[in-house]
This record gives sequence, structure tokens and C-alpha cells, in this order.
Amino acid sequence: MALRGGGAFATWSPDGPATTYHPELIPAGSSAEVVVTTSDTGVVTELKVTGLQPGRAYGAHAHVKACGEKGEAAGPHFQDEIDPVTPSVDPAYANPRNEIWLDFTTDDKGAGTAKSTVDWKLGDRKPASVVIHEKTTATHAQHAGTAGARLGCVTLKQP
Repeated sequence: MALRGGGAFATWSPDGPATTYHPELIPAGSSAEVVVTTSDTGVVTELKVTGLQPGRAYGAHAHVKACGEKGEAAGPHFQDEIDPVTPSVDPAYANPRNEIWLDFTTDDKGAGTAKSTVDWKLGDRKPASVVIHEKTTATHAQHAGTAGARLGCVTLKQP
């Protein structure tokens, strides 16, 4: 089973593959590609971006809903074991072993990559998007999993 998403970032449209909410940090025309694959041992998620701000750190996570007109439409982070409290800021739930975290730093040309490997499997629930955030992901109590504003979103689909 695989999920894929990506293409050029643009303002939101229902059929758009990638949405920018902050064009100054994710310019229209920049692009992203996301591939989520599963195996007997877990889930591997890879993110590749081009055309973003050079030399800048970004946070990124898999989310439960598809992209929408506003960043909040993607809902909370996709979690293997779901935190009963939303938003999830408890490090017991909001961590890179229970969620798919894809933080990256772009090179001098604005390209970046990230890879997440978790040892659980996707069942009936699957992530529907990857959201790129303004900061790298916090790990401390009461802030775990937070990464600032939602800058852009890539909707995931089965090929």
C-alpha cells in the first residue's frame, strides 16, 4: 500500500495537489513530493521539496484530513495511538515514534528532504495530508508536537 501526493504549490483549490498559505515562505510554484509506503515492519514516509526559502528550517507532519482553504482544515497530527486530548502536546503521544515527523532544512537553493520510519502499520486509518510548518517540531511537555503556523499542505491519495 502506498500513498502519494505532491506537485506545485499554489493558492488552495479543491483539486490542487499542494496549497501554500504563506507564499513568502512557500512560494507559489515551489513544489513538494510525498511518498508513504508500508511494509511488514512499518511505515516509511519521504518528503522532497524544491523552491522554498534557502537555508531555512521547517517542521512537517502527517495530518488526519486533506488540505483545505485554511491550514486548520488538515486537522490534528496523524497518530498511531490517538491522544484523547486535542491538540496533542503530551510527549507520550506527540513524538516521532507515534506520529510521522518530517522536519527539514533547505539547502542554498531551497531544496530539502526528510524521511520518517515508524514501526507501526497503517490500518483502516491513513494520513490524508502532510503539512509544512514555520518551525521545527518542539519536544518538551505542553508544547510537544507544535511547530508554529501551517505554511503549506500536500494532500495524500492512493495511486
